[in-house]
Amino acid sequence: MAKRWKRRPEGSNWGDYGEDDQLGRLNDITPQKVLEGIREVRDGRRFCLSLPLDYPGGNKLNARRFPPKIEPTRSGADAAFCYPYAKVKPGATDVVCDDAVKIWLQYSTQWDALAHMGSTFDADDDGVAEYVFYNGYRAGEHVVGPVDYRTGEATAPGRAQGALKLGIENMAENGVQGRAVLIDLHRHFGRAHRLVGWTDLAEVMRRDRIEVEKGDMVLVHTGWSQAVLEAAKSPSEQTLHASCTKLDGRDPGIQRWIVDSGLSVLVADNYAVEAHPSRPCDRDPCAMLPIHELCLFKLGIHLGELWHLTPLAEWLASKGRSRFFLTAPPLRLPGAVGSPVTPVATV
Repeated sequence: MAKRWKRRPEGSNWGDYGEDDQLGRLNDITPQKVLEGIREVRDGRRFCLSLPLDYPGGNKLNARRFPPKIEPTRSGADAAFCYPYAKVKPGATDVVCDDAVKIWLQYSTQWDALAHMGSTFDADDDGVAEYVFYNGYRAGEHVVGPVDYRTGEATAPGRAQGALKLGIENMAENGVQGRAVLIDLHRHFGRAHRLVGWTDLAEVMRRDRIEVEKGDMVLVHTGWSQAVLEAAKSPSEQTLHASCTKLDGRDPGIQRWIVDSGLSVLVADNYAVEAHPSRPCDRDPCAMLPIHELCLFKLGIHLGELWHLTPLAEWLASKGRSRFFLTAPPLRLPGAVGSPVTPVATV
């Protein structure tokens, strides 16, 4: 039994990969799964699965997140951009450009770290719920912000903050390569605004002869990122919030499939992977984002959002294929709860 908890959430896998595990189902991307992915490479063609990182544009999708801000570094009072080294050493021929960026890590194509979403749960089994994350890691101890919202007190000056456990660097160190499977909802439903439950998903998978096996990385194509790309950084409210399909996170069949399929990560080309906001729950309390709760909090399944999947989906459909080799490590940024990613599919 893990030292951080006396009971684990119903349906979770806490402790199954070890009491100190921070990788979750990434553990199931074994060397054999990597070799299975390599065997899917037949044409040697590569697809970039990232949007430009200044998309979708503006902050209408999430008011807290903004496009990257790039500026030159400084050499004294001078901007180090098209900067001649002759200013510091007469006769030097070098002209240098050097810049810095302020980036919102989950603005565009991204991974969610397991520290991105926790839950209020009585892991101590003492009748009092705590703020807790995957595998029993605790808010205020292992995931530390500037304020403890339970007490309202500010974190002590000098104390380390951020995801001291479950940060995105764990995913980066793992490598994130292996066999991936694409499920193409857009091919069947177009850009219709539609919640997809298990009945729809199972029918798409049956018609396209798609099988998901333990350790496979699963990508869901809805066409949403393609619509955002076409909007050229000025997406309408309709495009952002009322277009294309979304997984119905409240659907028990969808949740059961995530558990039973053995998928190692879950990715979509839309915002949040699941419908956001989700359908109202039939009980209280409940999670606002049930797939986030199931994947990040209970099962240790990293989520990928806002990936650009349309060119890959169209190519795979033209070849009657759904599997490929995926390489998708995040930034190795200790303490971060998410990261931009530039994934590459090799077919």
